[in-house]
Amino acid sequence: MNNIFAIFKKQLKDTIKNKTVLIQFVMLPVLTVIMNNAVKIEGMPDNFFVNLFAAMFIGMAPLTSIASVISEEKETNTLKVLVMSDVKPYEYLLGTGSYIWLMCMLGSAVMCAAGNYTYKEAALFMCIMAAGILVSLLIGAAIGVSSKTQMTAISVTVPVMMIFSFLPMLSMFNSSIEKIARFTYSEQVSRLLGNIGSLQIDTKSLLIIGANMVVFLLIFIFSYRKKGLA
Repeated sequence: MNNIFAIFKKQLKDTIKNKTVLIQFVMLPVLTVIMNNAVKIEGMPDNFFVNLFAAMFIGMAPLTSIASVISEEKETNTLKVLVMSDVKPYEYLLGTGSYIWLMCMLGSAVMCAAGNYTYKEAALFMCIMAAGILVSLLIGAAIGVSSKTQMTAISVTVPVMMIFSFLPMLSMFNSSIEKIARFTYSEQVSRLLGNIGSLQIDTKSLLIIGANMVVFLLIFIFSYRKKGLA
């Protein structure tokens, strides 16, 4: 636990210095607050911008952040130093992953506060976001572990991030895209957030999110066993 907490504190200090990672946690929550308060269109669904940007946030911030952090520390040999200091790989991954998960949850809390939710709806909102962020962390970690340099990780992360962050928005306007998007976790998160007012969870959506989580966990395990951290 001491090693995990030490890694957590290290990532906190590094993020303050690394504006590229920091902006991932801040940009969409701030944009949500601005758009939700500044844009009022007759007939627009409640919390439209909150739901829209929340789904994009899930597909963007955790994925790009953890991929960038892991690949950068591999490239600079920071991970080798940590391993030589008796920090086990799982301790590093738990420390880094929990830090990014918490930062993304704070961003999610800002989005939730910007919306018009009851206490029960807000709790459900945060639970849905927590599950979606976890799936994105698995994808980003797999990319980070597989990449030798940060530039390589970015070149892979950008198209993957664009797919998962923009599919929910595009599916609203194109039925063909919707047929494909429904099998992705970000689309199902978007649907769950859109129906949050009923305080009911669609079992099918949970199954798809769970299936995505299992698939990306297996991909991460394969990447880790092939490439390792150091």
